[in-house]
Amino acid sequence: MPATNLKALAEASREKLKAAIDPIEQFLNHHSLEQLVQSDQADNVAFYSGLLSDLRHLLVFSEVTYEKLGAVLRRPNFDNDLAERALYEVYHKGVNSFFYPKNECYSEDGRYAYTGQDAIRFRTKPVRAARDIILGISRVYEELRDDLSYYESDYLTHRRLQGQSSK
Repeated sequence: MPATNLKALAEASREKLKAAIDPIEQFLNHHSLEQLVQSDQADNVAFYSGLLSDLRHLLVFSEVTYEKLGAVLRRPNFDNDLAERALYEVYHKGVNSFFYPKNECYSEDGRYAYTGQDAIRFRTKPVRAARDIILGISRVYEELRDDLSYYESDYLTHRRLQGQSSK
């Protein structure tokens, strides 16, 4: 990928990560497990515990990759290899962490992807605040997934081929 396109992609990805980090952080700072369980009529302690755990992991992965992209962009000479590695991590740690959460409190239903409806389906009906945070950041991670789809598999294939050709 040309350096100018790669730099623009790194900048755009960093901005999108920031757009997801802020609301996640605010949600986690203002909502506790006890508050979420009390707001819900059902006894969903395991559900909310899993959801909060997944959001904390997502926040950490997103913040780390945000910082890595920032370090790449601040360098006096833009390093393509470092930028590609950082974008690979954004995809595999951030995007995958959102769409494949460990506790599976929600999942993406591809049948709704092209209907204009929300493609995220919750295992249990959450309180509005929990629903809003997931649906709000889903758009950011969908855009990142679309932008960085190259890094799903082509990046590693390209790196392997480079390694074989240099031997």
